[in-house]
Amino acid sequence: MSISDWFKAREARRYTSVEGERSVGAEVPDGVWSKCSSCKRIVYEGQLIENVRVCPHCGHHFDLTAHERVALFADSGSFEEFDAGVGSTDPLGFVAAKPYTESLESARDRSGLPEGIVFGRATVGGHPVVLGAMDFRFIGASMGSAVGEKVARAFELATRERRAVVLSTASGGARMQEGMLSLMQMAKTSAAVRRLAEARLPYIAVLTNPTMGGVTASFAVLADVILSEPGALVGFAGPRVIEQTIKQHLPKGFQSSESLLEHGMIDDVVPRGQLPARVTVLLDYLAGGGEGS
Repeated sequence: MSISDWFKAREARRYTSVEGERSVGAEVPDGVWSKCSSCKRIVYEGQLIENVRVCPHCGHHFDLTAHERVALFADSGSFEEFDAGVGSTDPLGFVAAKPYTESLESARDRSGLPEGIVFGRATVGGHPVVLGAMDFRFIGASMGSAVGEKVARAFELATRERRAVVLSTASGGARMQEGMLSLMQMAKTSAAVRRLAEARLPYIAVLTNPTMGGVTASFAVLADVILSEPGALVGFAGPRVIEQTIKQHLPKGFQSSESLLEHGMIDDVVPRGQLPARVTVLLDYLAGGGEGS
């Protein structure tokens, strides 16, 4: 490769052309600017970080990783991860377009996580909790055996140590590469939630975009208080599948968090920047006044 070709290749890696009315012909350095998928405007990454990854122009909520979600809620320095090494195997030897083992390996490389959920001890507003968050980068945070096991362990830890649970969900549903073993996690996680409730310990769920399928049909909607971020898609089957089944067009905004609030399926829609304070207030009511109260 000549030196001129090397420079051309380097520039191609560093800059990305961005489409849109306000940015035709613009070249955006990777990692410095981000394009909002809703309003199509360009946002400075530093501003986006300060605004908890919410577009300052239209309020669109960008995706967060599991660790970013944990940092949003946990008191500084309080998070202690549990069962970090728990991950999926390939119990069925599943092969479709590619082997399931390859999908797992690429998901681990892409996300830096062994599985699609992170949980551990933390304090939130001074309250001792078990805090967890799902990461959609890991095969859509689908619920396989390992995800179900980690969710169940999170609730068991909270029950054993008499802590509240705060859990952020984001998932495409069951992990079908594990077949019936994946579907069994719905009952397993629901039973763990029931044991927490019987111990009279609070559970707050924060549904983020998207929360679908078997996760919605199990632990995600069994909380004492169910919050959601604005514009999140929440449901069981996707809109396209429903339309194909019932042969009708769905109303605008169907399965959005706002629609679910209107129909009494969730308790409130809370912008991301307000979520930590809202969860703290709920814990004040449900779990006492926190440390020093």
